[in-house]
Amino acid sequence: MKTITNRVLLFTIMLFAGFASIAQTTPEKLNVKSNNAPKMKTYLIERDIPNAGKLTPEDLKAISQKSCQVLKDMGPQIQWQQSYVTGDKIFCIYKAENEGLIREHAKKGGFPANSIVEISSVISPATAN
Repeated sequence: MKTITNRVLLFTIMLFAGFASIAQTTPEKLNVKSNNAPKMKTYLIERDIPNAGKLTPEDLKAISQKSCQVLKDMGPQIQWQQSYVTGDKIFCIYKAENEGLIREHAKKGGFPANSIVEISSVISPATAN
């Protein structure tokens, strides 16, 4: 009786583990492509902001919070990756379905978007290898 109970328990655990691994498998891992999902493009946005490099941590936090709130309201078709603050500019990397969403985000957030360019490739020192 104990052997049967142990086998049933083992079978149940294996069955559960199998279902759990299937549930965690993404469509990409299964090599399944969704024809419905628009392709996200990567964009570089140049924002002219005088004295951007002198903004305080509190200022940068407020700008970030405003951007995140607008993004949340707009939905998953636009995503902020990161930004680089320089003397009089902020350069931002976004993923979006199209350039119009970048412009809409800038307008709703009150941010300038002086230049928007789609990134076609990324290279780094690793590219040389």
